[in-house]
Amino acid sequence: MSYEPAPTSDFPSTTENEALRDIIRERIAEAGAITFREFMDLALYHPRHGYYCSPREKMGRQGDYLTSPEVHPIFGWLVGKQLGQMWEVIGRPEPFTVVEIGAGSGALARDILDWARRHAPEFFAALEYRLVEVSEELAARQRRAVQEVDERLEKAAWLPALEAIAEGSVVGCLLSNELADAFPVHRVTVRAGRLQEVYVDWRHGRFEERLGPPSTLALEEYFRRLGLLPGEDCQAEVNLDALAWMRALARALGRGFVMTFDYGYSAEQLYAPWRRQGTFLCFYRHNPSADPYARVGRQDMTSSVDFTSLIQAAQEAGLETVGLAGQSQFLTALGIDGALAPAARGDLPLEEYYARRRALTELLDPAGLGRIRVLIQSKGVKGPRLLGLEAV
Repeated sequence: MSYEPAPTSDFPSTTENEALRDIIRERIAEAGAITFREFMDLALYHPRHGYYCSPREKMGRQGDYLTSPEVHPIFGWLVGKQLGQMWEVIGRPEPFTVVEIGAGSGALARDILDWARRHAPEFFAALEYRLVEVSEELAARQRRAVQEVDERLEKAAWLPALEAIAEGSVVGCLLSNELADAFPVHRVTVRAGRLQEVYVDWRHGRFEERLGPPSTLALEEYFRRLGLLPGEDCQAEVNLDALAWMRALARALGRGFVMTFDYGYSAEQLYAPWRRQGTFLCFYRHNPSADPYARVGRQDMTSSVDFTSLIQAAQEAGLETVGLAGQSQFLTALGIDGALAPAARGDLPLEEYYARRRALTELLDPAGLGRIRVLIQSKGVKGPRLLGLEAV
């Protein structure tokens, strides 16, 4: 039994990446139908033609999607405030290393460094910032952003992969913002109570989806550990890469914290029988779509994170959960409401006042960025009390 073939895109051919489509077609011709995970990995991360390796604008209001650091620097300032308190909690070590994985435009790194330099000079002196980035194009963009506040790049350096970090060498915080939700996922469904996986084939001049048995025992083990399955005929996503990534974070951290911002749910919510279509979405110029076969290599793809499985993997790897909060709770506890206080004293230009007011609305919106969740974990730290989790 198979899904209906994906509809042919009505978008003009200029939105297609023909070279990447050819690469995927050749892969299918060589190996037969491939897992959706492999298709998504090629579409997003092919080293030459993948979405994240292309030079076109992806983030921000002129791109395909908007993340919190692009809304306003206040997001990075408040994350910097939380990092500064973490430094205090673990005894003000020198250096205190922040490792940001998948730093996007570099806006978050820039704003954290800017806040520390202006408001916490002792913390800034102890701070070293490491950015893990696989895309040369994004790394170049990140350098330009960081140089706005660290002209000689004295505080920042770039790494090609987490594996470049020696085991247990990080004393500080491993940080990510909307990263795991862009990892390639296996897509599955349940037929007559049995788990089936989605495979991608090429027939009649287009990509088509087919169902088959799971490509790896890890998929059945994933749901066995959770003690549940998606509902009958429901589509769902399984992010095995996120679990391996969490284990890699735990390996790199010697003492300190892991702070993860992402869209997601508990497993019971994510795989609830009423969630018929899963959470997979594509974004092109801020327009959502459920069709991954249109604009291949030209659109973002994302699915919500299973925080239950993420926490399980982290605990098994030696991390302790400090807390899980909504982004709106987290930013409010760190004092985002005070962003408008200078206006009452006449210290804020009118244009900046309106920019901050709009930022508060967007960052706290429970139907938008405010529904991002913030997971903080620790290693080698006893009972930390963190400002951003005070409302949890």
